[in-house]
Amino acid sequence: MVTEQLYRIQERIAEACSRAGRSPSEVTLIAVSKTKPIPMLSEAYEAGARDFGENKVQEILKKQPQLPEDIRWHMIGHLQTNKVRQIVGKACLIHSVDSVKLAEEIDKESARQGIVTPILLEVNVAEEESKFGFRLEETEAAIDEMSSLSHILVRGLMTIAPFVEDPEENRQFFRKLHQFYVDMQSKKADNVSMSVLSMGMTGDFEVAVEEGATMVRVGTGIFGARE
Repeated sequence: MVTEQLYRIQERIAEACSRAGRSPSEVTLIAVSKTKPIPMLSEAYEAGARDFGENKVQEILKKQPQLPEDIRWHMIGHLQTNKVRQIVGKACLIHSVDSVKLAEEIDKESARQGIVTPILLEVNVAEEESKFGFRLEETEAAIDEMSSLSHILVRGLMTIAPFVEDPEENRQFFRKLHQFYVDMQSKKADNVSMSVLSMGMTGDFEVAVEEGATMVRVGTGIFGARE
């Protein structure tokens, strides 16, 4: 089941790229494996998946030793400052940096380990009360502040769009963030590369790809509904 569904998602990404005049190689599919058992992750791995996303630090810590070393683990859930020490050095990319304070904590722990940690800023484009993230108008100032931190690399932006029946409703948010992302690319800053735009999930990833996403985070579409 997992194999077929993974291939189908990859086909749909390729079709969305074709509609947008993009190459499928520009889009990384992150298999969101939160709450899923190891055999399902192993099946996705055998089918070619190498990027896996988890919501909780403890899930990465538990699963990482049981699976192949070439898997790239993405921390996509809300990260508390007291969990930073556990995740730095384990995740290839932290998608959910939602405050300067959290970035400073990641920088401090990365310095302690002698590494540079790639991060994305989580932007709450739709300004939903229930969601974490910077408001769009706060994001540039946050990037400026983070550019002075030498043990993080701001690789780009991430958003979680509203949960909607019709994915077209989220196009406006993806378009708005993509425009901001392009604007930020033209401003050169230390420790900022602006090469990743992580947006789109099972319900709306095709629209996100059409609007410029370079990473999509798909869980239910690959692994089925959450237990």
